[in-house]
Amino acid sequence: MADDDGISTLRIGMIGSGFIAKFHLQALVGVRNVVVSGVYSPTPGHREALARMANDLGVGPCTTFDSLAAMTTSGTVDALWILAPNFARLAIMREIHELVKSGRARLAGVACEKPLARTVQEAREMLRLAEAAGLNHGYLENQVFSTAVQRGKEIIWRRAVPSSGRPYLARAAEEHSGPHEPWFWRGAQQGGGVLLDMMCHSIEVARFLLTEPGAPRNSLTPVSASATVSSLKWTQPVYAAKLKTMMGSQVDYARAPSEDFARATVVLCGPDGREAMIETTTSWAYVGPGLRIQLELLGPEYSMEFNSLNTGLKIFLSRAITGGQGEDLVEKQNAEQGLMPVLEDEPGIYGLTSENRHMVEAFRRGKRPMETFDDGVAVMEILMALYRSAEIGQVVKLPAVDLESYVPPVARSG
Repeated sequence: MADDDGISTLRIGMIGSGFIAKFHLQALVGVRNVVVSGVYSPTPGHREALARMANDLGVGPCTTFDSLAAMTTSGTVDALWILAPNFARLAIMREIHELVKSGRARLAGVACEKPLARTVQEAREMLRLAEAAGLNHGYLENQVFSTAVQRGKEIIWRRAVPSSGRPYLARAAEEHSGPHEPWFWRGAQQGGGVLLDMMCHSIEVARFLLTEPGAPRNSLTPVSASATVSSLKWTQPVYAAKLKTMMGSQVDYARAPSEDFARATVVLCGPDGREAMIETTTSWAYVGPGLRIQLELLGPEYSMEFNSLNTGLKIFLSRAITGGQGEDLVEKQNAEQGLMPVLEDEPGIYGLTSENRHMVEAFRRGKRPMETFDDGVAVMEILMALYRSAEIGQVVKLPAVDLESYVPPVARSG
């Protein structure tokens, strides 16, 4: 249904399951003019659980569908959120493209969770399919939409840059103890290891911070990429065995590991011809209270800093307090006792609420989102250059056309 400004209430069809979809459902609670009207997952139990959650949270009424085609052609969804695992995303986008081009479905847009794909070639095909179908498209990179990132960038560029000059260094780190689901750990299914899974966040939030407000993201041109990767923890025999017990026999890090640590440097050229740099570190081998995101932006006479675990709310539980394991205080929580930070609004702090609000309004009004599949392709180009650098032990110059079909070593089998 439409009003003078476009669609009055955007009806989302959600594709996927697991914690990613659940996070987006929680984030949509704080968004106006939207309902999650349908969910599809190939696993009946997963889609039923998501629909139940949507209805319980008040973002429904939500119906389950036993196929993507049934949901997309039902006439009950206006836009699709692709939250399925990395290995399924391109096939999903191909089916969406066919349904729209054939006239069987009408959609206002499609949004896809990060990373857009597993290779540059796949990412470019995701973009081509969306545009060939005439679809508005949004890239779901939540860290760009974090209130701390948005507010920090606004202050720096308004107060500091005019009198001191552009920022020249962005540092970004994301670390936790490892993913929730088996497919993340399998190189061929995920497309890589921690570098692909988490450095996609770091690269894009750093690019965003370094880009002048209102300027296109490609106003910063990547010049070179250098990276080091390793499996520091999960290939140790005791942890490889533990991982197999937790995730199943198909996740065998004694035989086919992916990297659990990555460090990278990306050099960019700004519109004024000056260099800017991105330094990133990502890890599945971090043991602390939970997921830690650290961001810094530095320029000639200023700096900005954010740490997701430096919360205003903390609790202390003595060893006399017992209970089962959970993640009720912070994502990837590693303890149930001691002094612990509490993220009272994880979807908001991580940027998921603002991200979903932005995408809903863009699709509802027919406007181009701030993050699109173009950005997903640009991030993938940098990530593949970093994997190639780590493989050959050399700096990779950009652009590098030979990386179009490049597959990281850990994704070539297993």
